[in-house]
Parts: sequence; structure tokens; C-alpha cells
Amino acid sequence: MLDDLKMIHSRDAQDALGIAGKQYEQLEHVFEITPQVKPGNIENIIYAGMGGSALAALLAGSCFEIPVPFEVVRDYTLPAYVGENTLVITASYSGNTEETLSVFNEAFRKNCRIAVIAGGGKLADMANEHGCPLAILPKAQQPRYAVLYNLVAVATILDEAGITVSAREKLHKPAEFLKDALKAWQADVPTEKNPAKKFAKEMVGSSPVIYASSLFAPVAYKWKIGFNENAKNVAWQGTYPEFNHNEFIGWSSHPIDKPYKVVDLRSNLDYPRTQKRFEVSDRMLSGKRPAAHVVQLQGTDVLEQILWGVAFGDFVTIYTALLNGLNPTPVELVEKFKKELQ
Repeated sequence: MLDDLKMIHSRDAQDALGIAGKQYEQLEHVFEITPQVKPGNIENIIYAGMGGSALAALLAGSCFEIPVPFEVVRDYTLPAYVGENTLVITASYSGNTEETLSVFNEAFRKNCRIAVIAGGGKLADMANEHGCPLAILPKAQQPRYAVLYNLVAVATILDEAGITVSAREKLHKPAEFLKDALKAWQADVPTEKNPAKKFAKEMVGSSPVIYASSLFAPVAYKWKIGFNENAKNVAWQGTYPEFNHNEFIGWSSHPIDKPYKVVDLRSNLDYPRTQKRFEVSDRMLSGKRPAAHVVQLQGTDVLEQILWGVAFGDFVTIYTALLNGLNPTPVELVEKFKKELQ
């Protein structure tokens, strides 16, 4: 089925596969932030965003060495400790995310330093009104398809604020690596030679549970988002070594025929004891849960492996959507929910 290009083009009406296949281009985007972020005297950073917008900050936390406390807020309010030496980065692709707008207003009242990442909307208007540094995101079909744009915007703000050095340049370097990796997963590569298509066939008809180390937890979260929004499947995400202190036991008390598929995102760069935890856990849970489908993250460093894992997950979940008979792009229930909240 996944080798039927006519079927693929029919179901993938907004060309999610094409967007996923060109995401390396996002790493090369240059943001002109106006006004420029002023460096100096930043004691901590809050990044406020929801969904795919929050994901960019989680990725940044693994990609870059950020020398001050860096917290991601996915809610309406800020932590009590914020003040005039807090940099609050508010991000919303639509610019109308109500939780993020609420955080912006609180940050302004508390005299925090504010930078904004948005595709437009109220958030961009508020940034312009109050003279806050603003990075405008290029247009995309859905926020989850613009995650790497958002990551570049975060890197640019951190560099301008003097928090990181050459984070933006660091993202530019692996663009060719990612471009080469993407070739193996394109729609015109037959299933027998296409790892993403093969993996999607393994995942279809189940609820995936994706595990990774703390370092690569944002990649597992991206897979969860992909299964939720692309494939319209319930999915969960967990983290090692925390897994062994609670969830590990949860797999032990029921028969193996559960409606789940377990995915382990593993890396040779994980802490050695964490690598062993993956292996021992899978062995001890044999016969108690489905055997893990292991994805070995590819790349020579953490950044390459993160980008590879994000992109591979995009292709897997888009192909899973097509096997489910669905268009991967629309999220109509989310849009309906927003209207119900009004």
C-alpha cells in the first residue's frame, strides 16, 4: 500500500511527506529579530509555549549548553521566582495560544525581559506594541511541521542574549547530514528498502509507547506528538532511568497481549548505565510486555542524533496515518475544541 504513490498523494493532500522531506532547509533559515535581544544580566530563562512550540525549547535544552536555569512552562502562569532579570521567551505559531498570551501579560506586569517567537496573531501584535524582540516564523501547514524553524529562532535569541555562543551556527552544520538521511525515507523509495515504511507497518493498529533517555526525551516526545496528530493514535512517552523506578513495575502484572507497541530510542551517546538499563529492562519484561522495537539513533554527536530521530519519527508517523486511511495534516478536533472554549 505504501508504494502506491497515487494513494499517497490522494490521502496526503497537504503534502506532509514533502514537508518532512525538506525540513533540513529549516536549519538554514536566518531570523532577523527586531528589535535585537540585548545581552547581559540574565539570571534565568523561562520558555512559554504549548505543543510543538514547547517542543522546540525541550530540544534546545538537549542541543545546547545553557549556563543559566532554563525552564519550559506549558501553562497559563509563570513560576514565582521570575523577575526583571528573567528572560521570558513566549512562543506560539498561531500567535493566539491563550496560555502563552496569559504568560506574556504576566511577564510584562512583573517587568521581565520578553522575547517573542510567533507566526503572527495577537502575540506578534503585543510584541510590536511593547517593543519586544520578535522572531516571525515562516508559514507552515501545521505548527508541528515548523519545529526546526522554531528551534533556530530559539538559538538565535539565546545567541543574541549572550547566553550561548554560536548556537545558531551549530544548527546550520548538520543540514547536509539531515538532507542525506531523509533520502532513504521518501515516498518513492519502496517499502523493502525504506526503514520508515517498514516501521510504520509494525506500528499500525496499536498504541505506541516510546522510551528514550533523558537526553533524547524530546525526540520521544516528538514521536508521541507525531502519532497523536499525524496518525491520530493514542501514544505515550517515557524516560530512562526514571522508567525503572515506577513504570517498569506497571508492565509486569498483566498478560503480554496488550494493545501496545514499545519503541526504544537508543543511542551510543546515552550514559553507560542508562544503556544497560534498556537492555536489562527488556530482558526482565520478556513475556510481560511486547518486545521493544529498537531504533538506534544515527549521527556522530547529540545534535545529529536528535535531528535524525525527529525526522525519522515524522516519516514513521505520517506513513502510519496513511495506513490508517487518514490525511496526516488536519487536527480538526483541536480546532473544534478551541471554539468550544470561547
